Amino acid sequence: MSRKARESGTLPRPLAVLAAFVLAGATALAIRMLPAGAEPAPPAGAAPVRFAPPPQRPAAVRQPPGSFVGFVDTARDPEFDLAAESRATGVARYALGHLVADGDGCLVRWAGPPQPADAPDAAGLGRLRAAGGDAFPVFGGPGGDDPAVTCTRPGGLATAYRKAVGAFGAAAAAFEIRDAADPAVAPRRARALRALQGERPLRVFFTLRLTPDGLDAADLAALRATRREGVRVDAVELLAEMEPRTGPQGRLRRLGSAVRAAAGQLARAYGLADEEQVWERLALTPVLARAGDLDEPEARKLAEYAVRHGLAWLSLRGTSPKPEISRILWMTHS
Repeated sequence: MSRKARESGTLPRPLAVLAAFVLAGATALAIRMLPAGAEPAPPAGAAPVRFAPPPQRPAAVRQPPGSFVGFVDTARDPEFDLAAESRATGVARYALGHLVADGDGCLVRWAGPPQPADAPDAAGLGRLRAAGGDAFPVFGGPGGDDPAVTCTRPGGLATAYRKAVGAFGAAAAAFEIRDAADPAVAPRRARALRALQGERPLRVFFTLRLTPDGLDAADLAALRATRREGVRVDAVELLAEMEPRTGPQGRLRRLGSAVRAAAGQLARAYGLADEEQVWERLALTPVLARAGDLDEPEARKLAEYAVRHGLAWLSLRGTSPKPEISRILWMTHS
């Protein structure tokens, strides 16, 4: 089977991290990206935003031993310490969400309420990278729009993405697609991403909702439109809401059936002659509504499934499960 992709990260815990990158004077606040053109004047009494150099990335980042990517919700836990959590869990890869549109639509901020002036800076990310781990930002999501929805000014969207990716020193970025019903958004996003990939090595991930029948037709159309514009979409992450334990038996069997359906759809969207090649481009992220929505035997089955199929990564969102269940998922290996 295909080899498991490079992403590995860290756990859920309704995590959240790094509320922001840098404010003037090394005080971190929520990241705000400026559109193309001159910087607007800050509100009266406010310090102008400046971006410090991104945390240093090692010349050759070691591949982490596992395949679990931890999702960090910066709105819920702005003091999350990436480096400390990685040392405690062994998880080395994190997805940091969510960056959403702000201001005139071509600005970017962290979703959620404004962070306090003493919010942590990027030191944790620097320590994580020094230890061989990494993290990447997630645009869009439930707390606001991807700037591709709101930023229609030529060049403005590419500038917004460029500043966000540059502030992180990121080698990858994820885009949670919730706007596929608007046919203008996917080409607009794609043109901006094509410009970025022409400037730097940048891996692009799409995060799509999984339905019982696979993927929604509009989401698949958005993926195809993106690839037609020449964008390399390296992996598609499937967000799968776990059925409650009070429902009928066979939850994991139905989940597996939905994932298989999505895999077939993605193989066709990528134009793969061998459908087995799609698994390394597919990641799976169950979403828990309650801590008890996943037990230890199910966690082991999910980990085994990820390894057996060579998934790009396994992750988790929503309510944190019990620690012993999290530990099973953190240790997912290829």
